[in-house]
Amino acid sequence: MKKRVFSGIRATGRLHLGNYLGAVKGMLEIQNTGKYETIYCVVDVHSITTPYDKEMLTKNKREIIIDYLAAGLDPEKSILIYQSDIPEHIELAFYFSTVVTIARMLHLPTYKEKIKQHPKNVTMALLNYPVLMAADILIYKVSLVPVGIDQEPHLEVAREIARKMNQIYGTDFPEPVRFATKGEYIPSLTGEGKMSKTIANSFINLTDSLEEIRKKIRSVPTASVSGGEMSHGVKTLFTFAQLYIPGQVEKFKKSYNDQSLQFVLLKDAITEAIYQELKPFQERRLQIAADQKYVDEVIKDGADRARKIARETVKEVKEKMGLI
Repeated sequence: MKKRVFSGIRATGRLHLGNYLGAVKGMLEIQNTGKYETIYCVVDVHSITTPYDKEMLTKNKREIIIDYLAAGLDPEKSILIYQSDIPEHIELAFYFSTVVTIARMLHLPTYKEKIKQHPKNVTMALLNYPVLMAADILIYKVSLVPVGIDQEPHLEVAREIARKMNQIYGTDFPEPVRFATKGEYIPSLTGEGKMSKTIANSFINLTDSLEEIRKKIRSVPTASVSGGEMSHGVKTLFTFAQLYIPGQVEKFKKSYNDQSLQFVLLKDAITEAIYQELKPFQERRLQIAADQKYVDEVIKDGADRARKIARETVKEVKEKMGLI
């Protein structure tokens, strides 16, 4: 039997370039090897752990499935699902919570970061986020997870849960490892932090036009900083240059070091390269979005296939725990 792979993206907005480079490209690479059974999810339940708009959530989750399909995820090769269509994820998360301490969850850096962002919405759902993520992964007995480096603390929780369940109850959960992609950390266009759909002006949408991309890339700050250090904005530009125009990086770096770099030339070269990669995606997306029946069928078929696996795992866990 093929080993399984799982990855998911929150339904907090349409996919952006950071999602594509940091997650979807890895998903595609693994899918297209043909060596794994791949399950890719829109983690809509995770999306309600922080403040959200319910109408936008409904819209966004469908748009992400369309983005997945346009990017090349193939329902003949991969199972594409909404997390909320598989209630066994929630059930398994509760069983897992019996082997995880509150202190362990409070210690996670991701939790500390979230309560700073949402101090008035510190809920049990937010605290339990990593336990649900572990259930998302382990319910399919997954070996490989294509996610960014920032998710490593959550993956470690999943491994800890797998070990504890195996030791205490005799289950056979594998310990999942992260699959790293070349563009796994895409910086924000503001020059501060990571590209994120929840932070305004930080991201490029996969559906942005050439002019929209140009405007956003030209907005990346390039003001010099004291001490001659490269500013965060300039570092961001060179990160994009390395990904999109690697053959021109040395030329632009030499100009930068000589203090003769015209940033508009660097920015426009990056803009053109990004747009040329996104253009075929945008054309495919228009075709897929026009066929709503096909999208519905993909979602239903994915849920049916995933639930078959999920039910088996939950049944096994309940038996091992003495619940049936």
